[in-house]
Amino acid sequence: MSSSGSNIHGKNIMEQESPTIPTTVTPSRYESQKRRDWNTFGQYLNNMRPPVQLSQCNCNHVLDFLRYLDQFGKTKVHLQGCMFYGQPEPPAPCTCPLRQAWGSLDALIGRLRAAYEENGGSPDTNPFASASIRVYLREIRECQAKARGIPYKKKKKGSQSKGSDESSSTSMNFS
Repeated sequence: MSSSGSNIHGKNIMEQESPTIPTTVTPSRYESQKRRDWNTFGQYLNNMRPPVQLSQCNCNHVLDFLRYLDQFGKTKVHLQGCMFYGQPEPPAPCTCPLRQAWGSLDALIGRLRAAYEENGGSPDTNPFASASIRVYLREIRECQAKARGIPYKKKKKGSQSKGSDESSSTSMNFS
């Protein structure tokens, strides 16, 4: 055996031909979804009249996009006048609208926020990271929790006091 590498059938491993099969890395589910979401948002901006360039996009365009997506939602959100309002498992169907679930919207914004910066956008001008987006998501979460009769409980970290718990649990991490 030589000191420069192991021999296999008289050939040094370093001298063996490498396979000519191209090695492609399959993107993760997250990366695929992020790319799909980014393309969908770009198409949404292009379809606006007049079309909006990504460099001109602001938080209002993002909010309009989220409202547009609501029509494709699958989560029943009872209206206040509905007899099933506040019931987590209503006994019968109703005519209340289907909406995008808060968790889906939150995850979508996280992916779009990351994609914006990966595509050359500045973190300082990221419309997906705006305070108005965080407020909108918080309102959606609270509204859906009430309509479905499911109280939203903030996650507690360690043994913090209630005052510090509220500020830490309401901040949203999008990355």
